[in-house]
Amino acid sequence: MNKGKMVFAQLMEFAPWGVFKYGVKRYNGDYNNKGLTCWKQFLCMAFGQLTHRESLSDTALCLKLQKDKLYHLGIGRPFSKSTLSKANEKRDWRIFRDFALKLIDQARELCKDDNLLDLKLKGKVYALDATTIDLCLDVFWWAKFRSTKAAIKLHTLLDLKTAIPEYIFITDGSVHEVNTLDYFSLPAGSYLVMDKAYIDFARLRQFARERTNFVIRAKTNMKYRVLDRGVTAKEKGVLCDQTIVLTGTLTSKNYPECLRRIRYFDTETGKTLIFLTNNFKISALTVADLYRNRWGIELFFKWIKQHLKIQTFWGRSENAVRTQVWIAIAMYVLVIIVKKQLKLTPTLYEILQLISISALDRTSIKKLCLSEDIQDVKEQNYIQLIMNVL
Repeated sequence: MNKGKMVFAQLMEFAPWGVFKYGVKRYNGDYNNKGLTCWKQFLCMAFGQLTHRESLSDTALCLKLQKDKLYHLGIGRPFSKSTLSKANEKRDWRIFRDFALKLIDQARELCKDDNLLDLKLKGKVYALDATTIDLCLDVFWWAKFRSTKAAIKLHTLLDLKTAIPEYIFITDGSVHEVNTLDYFSLPAGSYLVMDKAYIDFARLRQFARERTNFVIRAKTNMKYRVLDRGVTAKEKGVLCDQTIVLTGTLTSKNYPECLRRIRYFDTETGKTLIFLTNNFKISALTVADLYRNRWGIELFFKWIKQHLKIQTFWGRSENAVRTQVWIAIAMYVLVIIVKKQLKLTPTLYEILQLISISALDRTSIKKLCLSEDIQDVKEQNYIQLIMNVL
């Protein structure tokens, strides 16, 4: 219940302090601190994320201008840019990673009965993909990608029914997407949807052994032999439904069992797609619909890039970059938790906009989101080119 607390302070009440404190103790985060604890560092960075600050200087200046209110935000007093920068450079980023993962666990439990898909499947449905965040090689020399370019990759396993990440891995740009298949295992009966960048038949066989259903795009140069032909439905886009075995020298050894090959024509894009799956029970149209819903992870990447600060970084070191990314993810999940627990009707986009302009107001979050002045504003699609003024 709100007792005159500011919107930002109300939001932070949903962040479990005890869990954060355990991570600080585990990684000895507050050793030799001089006023700026890990929690206050988190609050400062979270404030910058939620109020759309452009830089660490912008965040520090904004907090300084509101110094009379910082006590009520839990920060206490304003800190200089250099103090915040040094904390981001030296404090172990795993403190914020572990905290974000705990928030993900909490959000997953709250949303376990949700289903954003129009498919009636009993198991969980996951999409695996990665997005590349480009960096300047001269500044971020540690983020290896290409000879003239630096980048990091955000590898994400997204639960498509709840739009909540199951696992997140941050690597430098040189790490290939397929390597992340070794980092996790899924419950039996779940579905994993991937693009053809993740084709590795030895790893796919391991998923099949664990009774995980996978749906993946096939490469055009794949060698195989048809064993059986199923029923097609060309009027619905299913051009073929085959049972195959791989005949390549390595692929036949890595995956000797049968696979299902489906050729599907997508009327929306005009493209013909070929899918591979180890599930022989669901219909070919369901396989196509599963892959179509993979677009949910692309929307997730687009959303966090547009509304969170993960493309322009407030520090140069690997530790500072990872700290900023994990705090941004924590804020995304925390808003989901608040939306679920307070039963708020606005979208995540609308809630973030309301928080950004009302962070220091003393209105309750629930009342703020019930305002009749809120209009159903759609998120902007930045189609128009941005003109650079010299």
